[in-house]
Amino acid sequence: MAAEPTPELRARIENTIRFLAVDAVEAARSGHPGAPMGLARVGFELFDAHLRFDPEDPDWVLRDRFILSNGHASMLLYALLHLCGFDLPLEEIRRFRQLGSRTPGHPERGHTPGVEVTTGPLGQGFGHGVGMALAARMARARFARDGRGPGLHRVFALVSDGDLMEGISSEAASLAGHLRLGNLIYVYDDNRITIDGSTDLTFTEDVRRRFEAQRWHVEEVDGEDVAGLRAALRAAASEEEHPSLVIARTTIGFGSPGKAGSPAAHGAPLGPEEVRRTREALGWPAEPPFLVPDDVRAYFERRKAERAAERRELDAALEAWRGAHPALAAEWEACRAGVLSRDLPAKLAAELAGRDAATRKHSHAVIQRLAEELPGLVGGSADLAGSNLTRIESAGDVGQGEGEERYLGRNIHYGVREHAMAAITNGINLDGTFRAFAGTFLVFSDYMRPSIRLAALMGCPSVFVFTHDSIFLGEDGPTHQPIEHLDSLRAMPELVVIRPADGVETALAWAAAIELSDRPVALALSRQTLPALHRERPLGLEDLRRGAYVLDEADGDPELVLVASGSEVSLAREAAAALRADGVSVRVVSMPSLDLFAERPPEERARVVPTDGTPVLAVEASRGLAYAPLLGPRARIHGIHRFGASAPARDLAEHFGFTPEAVRAAALEHLGRRP
Repeated sequence: MAAEPTPELRARIENTIRFLAVDAVEAARSGHPGAPMGLARVGFELFDAHLRFDPEDPDWVLRDRFILSNGHASMLLYALLHLCGFDLPLEEIRRFRQLGSRTPGHPERGHTPGVEVTTGPLGQGFGHGVGMALAARMARARFARDGRGPGLHRVFALVSDGDLMEGISSEAASLAGHLRLGNLIYVYDDNRITIDGSTDLTFTEDVRRRFEAQRWHVEEVDGEDVAGLRAALRAAASEEEHPSLVIARTTIGFGSPGKAGSPAAHGAPLGPEEVRRTREALGWPAEPPFLVPDDVRAYFERRKAERAAERRELDAALEAWRGAHPALAAEWEACRAGVLSRDLPAKLAAELAGRDAATRKHSHAVIQRLAEELPGLVGGSADLAGSNLTRIESAGDVGQGEGEERYLGRNIHYGVREHAMAAITNGINLDGTFRAFAGTFLVFSDYMRPSIRLAALMGCPSVFVFTHDSIFLGEDGPTHQPIEHLDSLRAMPELVVIRPADGVETALAWAAAIELSDRPVALALSRQTLPALHRERPLGLEDLRRGAYVLDEADGDPELVLVASGSEVSLAREAAAALRADGVSVRVVSMPSLDLFAERPPEERARVVPTDGTPVLAVEASRGLAYAPLLGPRARIHGIHRFGASAPARDLAEHFGFTPEAVRAAALEHLGRRP
């Protein structure tokens, strides 16, 4: 490490961070200056003395991960990334919150070098960091030997009062403590201020005792005490059996004579007069704005060179590990690649062809084969593995055993914690070694939605396995029967929803999900048995990628097109047979993914679902509103526009009109004919 900066230089570095934040917020006339001002000392200490990274290579595999969970304090992170030498020039700091800049209002992964997680919705960084730390421990247990190899990095985060108030932090902290993630170190910015006023308004719990009860190691320190802060962080780093929370008492808006320690410093510019007073109070020049003193710049240049030397040593150690353990190294690379063999999708589809079963059961069979092919495939369920059928049968459970053995399993028991499960799944995938999926009932996707949305924003390839996908789960009733959920998920940009109709489509849906390495996928699977679909030719992965295909062609030009997904495809086929007996020329289309179908060129879509005025009837045991823009001018949706009911599935089909006779009648009415 570089020679310790003198107190005077340290003060200039911290004030550089503060005033880059102040000036950026003033220029944008928007933002949150208070937290960066209060956390400047903590942030510098973390980045300078505790984090391992290479600013020339933000994705360096051996780096520590840093998460700014209180993403409104983004200018703290941007200032540190700029000073440490990441590809974030001062001009981007000047363009804070402007269209096209690399300094958006809240940090975005893939947009700004050095940002590990897209944060802003409070609690999300907290939850995602737990997933990253779990992935690191799993990699360390499986691959590292003698203090060398992958998985030896730590996960650091800054978290706020708001993070701790959001329920996801309780879920995630509980599981992190249970799993003994000693590589997880969070610093709590205890500034005791929220937007509405003092935290005493709503938040008077004993944070230390809360986290100790969840089996965390806890330190408390004055955030302005450098020696105390450093000692607390080193104590946390030496803790192997428990995640750590360092409670750092700070002052929001540090240095501002009129706004420090008050809500006024939180979410708005200080204003020109208060900026002037703050510069005077902290001895900072009035001009120019966005000042980085020469000695501050020189210090970070020296540290950058030292980091490069540290990286060379660590890379050499990794290469020595590769040489000593070539089989482990090969498995690690296979985990990180996560590539399916070209013929596996077709093989899986052929194996499941002709089998009647619920698609959740088909999915279970596919997971077993994928686990054989992909050593990095891991997954879990929210206390529903026996219903979701998401267990990898050949593998053990994470959290069982002692020491490193605790992290060798591939099945993760999340407990009844859907929100944390989704964030942790994202974190595992973002870490880069493992490919993770997570399962629950479709109706409980509501608990997961904020984390699913972040997966879509980040291009994070999580696979969300949602079973019990319609009213046909039966007797559990309307609290468990999804009605609006498919439409809700389909409305989310960059999320691919796939609802397969039988074993063949389920196998190909999983293959497509694995291949989509830059987008999350939601699989919607049935509880009830579905008949195997006979096809004139084998269905291929490319057919699934198109989102829809003609299952049964009409005799001549179609007078009607029936479109369905999942369990309603076989229903549409039965109704089509009855309609043909009525003399109607019917085409049946299976549309497992409306999202993928919508991405195809219009002329290609029209070859499957005509847009020339041919009547189209979409059949789905939910609202089905997402079909409307895809089906042409004479489309009608045969769906459900109320909540379900508690009854056996057969009775529900009769009650809600999802029998062949009911669909036939709806089709004839759409055609203007009497049933």
